[in-house]
Amino acid sequence: MPETMPQPPAALCASAVLRVECSREGFARVRSFTRDTLHVWSLDHCCDDATLVITELTANAATHAAPGASSAPDIRLGFLLDPTHLLVTVSDPDDHPPLYAPAGCSLEENGRGLCIVDALSEEWGWAPSPPAGKTVWARLSTCPPL
Repeated sequence: MPETMPQPPAALCASAVLRVECSREGFARVRSFTRDTLHVWSLDHCCDDATLVITELTANAATHAAPGASSAPDIRLGFLLDPTHLLVTVSDPDDHPPLYAPAGCSLEENGRGLCIVDALSEEWGWAPSPPAGKTVWARLSTCPPL
């Protein structure tokens, strides 16, 4: 898992960002924003996987950033589109790296989010976001299925 953010390619096609609060309404906005953005970009074939990935990353950010915050922290979502990939990012105010626990105990109620991200993305990782916090990212292929 790389600890650096991938650099946007020279052939960047589009980008979109959203800031949400850690709340039920915020999570609904995340899913709606993802579906709407990918539809506008004619990437409906990527919508289910991208929505699941961004939902898992957002849930992790809310779970780990919210407990130490005095109020509901903001989470920042980003989408970068190049000709063959979609880079999704989730930034939060928590400095701790994401904890990836490979699937081993399938009966656990929590802890499988990054396993899902790993399974659905070509690559994922994280990077510190100075002055505080981190950004977790995942790269998904935009090539239509065969």
